[in-house]
Amino acid sequence: MARKQLRKHRLFSSERPSSTAPNIPSEGASRPSADAPSVAGPSAKTSRKLFSRMGHLFHRSNQTRSEPLTTETTDTRIGSQVNDAQQAMVEMRPISQVLQTAVGLVGQADTAVTQIQSIQTILQPLKLFNSFVTTLSNVHPYVQFALGILTTASQLLINQANMDNEVFGLLNTVKDLYEFLMEKDTIENMDSMKETLRRISQEMSAAALFVIKYCKKKNILIRIGDSLVSDPQTVACGHIKNLGDLMQQYRDRAIRDIQIKMSHVLEDLNLEGMAYAAGAGLNTTKKCLEGTRTEILKDIINWITTCDVNAPRILWLHGQPGRGKSAIAHTIASWIKDVKAPGTCFCFARDRQAERREEKILTTIARDLADRDPAFRRALSNVVSNDHSLKTTCDVLQQWKRFILEPLSEINGEIVGNVVVVIDALDESGPETSRRQILGLLKSSEAAHLPANFRILLTSRPLPDIGRVMRDVPHVKATSLDDVPRELVERDIQLYVSKELDRFPGIGATEVQNVVKKSDGLFEWARLACEFIKPGKAGETSKERYDNLMALESKEGRTLLDTTYFEILKGGIPESGRGLERYHSVMRQVMMTLEPLPMAALNLMREKFPSKQEHYDIFLILEFMSPVLGGIVDRVSAVRPLHASFYDFLTDRSRSGIYFI
Repeated sequence: MARKQLRKHRLFSSERPSSTAPNIPSEGASRPSADAPSVAGPSAKTSRKLFSRMGHLFHRSNQTRSEPLTTETTDTRIGSQVNDAQQAMVEMRPISQVLQTAVGLVGQADTAVTQIQSIQTILQPLKLFNSFVTTLSNVHPYVQFALGILTTASQLLINQANMDNEVFGLLNTVKDLYEFLMEKDTIENMDSMKETLRRISQEMSAAALFVIKYCKKKNILIRIGDSLVSDPQTVACGHIKNLGDLMQQYRDRAIRDIQIKMSHVLEDLNLEGMAYAAGAGLNTTKKCLEGTRTEILKDIINWITTCDVNAPRILWLHGQPGRGKSAIAHTIASWIKDVKAPGTCFCFARDRQAERREEKILTTIARDLADRDPAFRRALSNVVSNDHSLKTTCDVLQQWKRFILEPLSEINGEIVGNVVVVIDALDESGPETSRRQILGLLKSSEAAHLPANFRILLTSRPLPDIGRVMRDVPHVKATSLDDVPRELVERDIQLYVSKELDRFPGIGATEVQNVVKKSDGLFEWARLACEFIKPGKAGETSKERYDNLMALESKEGRTLLDTTYFEILKGGIPESGRGLERYHSVMRQVMMTLEPLPMAALNLMREKFPSKQEHYDIFLILEFMSPVLGGIVDRVSAVRPLHASFYDFLTDRSRSGIYFI
C-alpha cells in the first residue's frame, strides 16, 4: 500500500517549469489528429505518462481561473477521476485501440488549453484599454467617439470564446494596436491625429466584425471591395496590413490614403421600393464651428459611448429658437458618418410639411441603417421579402415593429459600435397630430428596451405636446440648451463672430465683444448680426452698419431677433409702393409652393402667371434677402428660410407688420 502511495506521489508531484505565455502557433503548425493511426501496444509506463499529462492539464486549467470556486466544478471532478485512473494504471496492461484514441484527444485538449492561454494573453491589453479609456477626459469629442468604437470592438473580441489559428495572427496585431493606443506619445497626439484615429477605429471595427462572423460560420464567402474571397487568411492578412500601416502613419504624424475595405458576407438583397424621404438627411453646412459647443458635444458622446447597459436610450435636446440645436445634431451626425459608424440623420423642416415626412421617418431610417450595416440589411430584407406591401405602408406603428424592432432583435450582438439615430427638429413636423404617433413610440416600453448599443438623439423646441411626453420618462435623458452656462455660450459665440467679422475695417475686439453681449445667447441672432454688418448696401461701411445694429432694441412687443429680421427686410425692401407689392408676391410664391424650389424654377413658374405684370425676375427682390434666405447667392439650391424662426416671423402679423406673408 505504501508503495502504491509513493508511486502516486511521484506521478502527481512533477510540475512543469514556469515560463512565459506560450507562443502562438504558426500558420503551418501541425495538429494531432484523432483519426491518425497509433502504434499498437504502448507500454504501461507510456500510458501512465499520458494520464499524468491529462491530470496536470485539468489542474492547470483550474489554476488559471480568475476567481476561486466555492463548489466542485466539472473540471475538478474530471481531474479527480483522472487521479483514480492513474492509480489504476499502476498494474494495467497495454491499452486498447479505443483508449489510444482517447489519449490522442488528451493531447489535442492540451493544445487547446495552450491556445486559450495564448488568446487570454492577447486579449489582456484590450481589457486594459477598455478601463483606460474611461480615464480620458481632455480629448476632442470626435476622438472620444472613435475611442468608443474601439472599446466596443475590443469588447466583442473579449466576449468571443470560439477562436482558432485562422485568426491568431490578426489577434496578435490587434493586441499590438491596443498596446500602442495606450502609449504616452499616442495619447498626447490624439487630437492632432484624429483623422488617423478615425481610420484606425474604422479598420478595427471591420476586423472585429470579420472575426465574429468567421468564428460563427467558418465557411463563408467574403466580399472585399469588388472581389470575392473564400480564404479567411486573405481577409485577415488584409486587416493586419492596414492596421500596421495605420499605426506607422500615426507614429510618423502623416496622413496617407490607406484604403479601408469593409468585408462582409456576400448577399443579394433588394430594398428598392421602400418609401424614402429625399433631402431629409445630414446637412454638413449646419455643423458647429470647430472648437465650439465642446462641453455639450462631449456630454452627448459620453452618453452614446457609455458601456452602461442601463443608459437612457433617448436623449431629448431642447431649447428656444436660435440656441443651436440643429447645429449640434448635424455635428453629431457628421461624426457618425465620418467614422463609418452605423447611424442616420432624419430632419423635419417647416417648409417641407407637404411631403408628410412623418409617414416616412422609420422607413427612411431603416433603409439608411441597412446601407451602413450588412447584418441589419439582411435582417430588414428578411422582413420585407415576403410582404411587399410593407415597403410603402404609412402605418408608423408597423414600421416601428417590422423595420426597427424585428431586425434589431434578429442581429442582436452583430453590430460593432453604437447605432445612433439623429432626429432633428421634430417640432417642425407640422401640427400636433403629425407627430403624435412618433411621440407614442418614443415613450413606449419597446423604446426603453432597445438594444444597449442603440441611441436616439432627438432635438426640438419645448412645445407643450412634446414636453408632456418626453419629460419624466425614465429612458429619456432631457437636456436643455437654455440651461447652458452663459459664459460657455458667449465663449462659443465670440469664436464664431470673430471668425465671421475678421478683417473688416473698423471691426475690432471691442465691436466683436459688443455683438456677443447683444446676442443674449442666441446663435441665430449672432449669425444674422454678422450678415447685417458685412458690406451689402451701397454707401455704408461695415462700421456704420455695426453702429446701426447696436442701436437696435426690442420694441413694440418684438424680441431682438424679430427686430433684427425687420431691419434686414427694411434695409432692402421699401415700406410701400411697387417694391413692397412685388415682395409680397415673390415671398408668397416662395413659401407656399408644395416643396422649396431653386430660383430658376420659380422664375419659370412665374412666366405662367396670368398677369404679365408678374413676369419679372424674382432676383429683383430676393437679392436683398440673402441673410435670411438660402439659395440666393448660388442660385442653384432651393430658396428657403435659413432658420425656422424667420418662417414664424413672416407668418405672424403681430411680429412682421407690413412684411407679413
